[in-house]
Amino acid sequence: MKKVIYTLAVSGLTLLLSAMLPANIAKLTEGMADVPGQQTPSYPFSRAMRAGDFVYISGQIGVKADGKLADGFDAQSRQTMDNIVAALKEQGLTTADVVKCTVMIGDMAKWPEFNTIYRSYFKEGHFPARSAFGANGLALGAALEVDCIAYAPLKGKAK
Repeated sequence: MKKVIYTLAVSGLTLLLSAMLPANIAKLTEGMADVPGQQTPSYPFSRAMRAGDFVYISGQIGVKADGKLADGFDAQSRQTMDNIVAALKEQGLTTADVVKCTVMIGDMAKWPEFNTIYRSYFKEGHFPARSAFGANGLALGAALEVDCIAYAPLKGKAK
């Protein structure tokens, strides 16, 4: 019985995927593009990717233009948010377009401190949805990492 259910599930998934390809997959990925001016082109990820009406900003840490982490939690928090702002700007967007952020913090005791800095990057009362959690070990020894999703309708669509 389990084998039959597994076979049906795989068959259903195969049918679903084949229905998406190739004509429908173009709609899913319409406007998808790697953002120019990547901060770290040697890493195996893009700084940002568009998929339809959404732009996904990869997790940003407090790395300065010289590739080094800013000193201290406050400086890394500001640099992280500045890096997000820069990635958004490359797509012609601002923090007003952000609909969701995920925050990973190495020390959750710093969460209130981060909230003060984070708040300054958004218009009061218009904050994106957000998740935050403690993390034991972030890339390059960063104190925090933040990723975001922005809503950015393709040209010809109303906001």
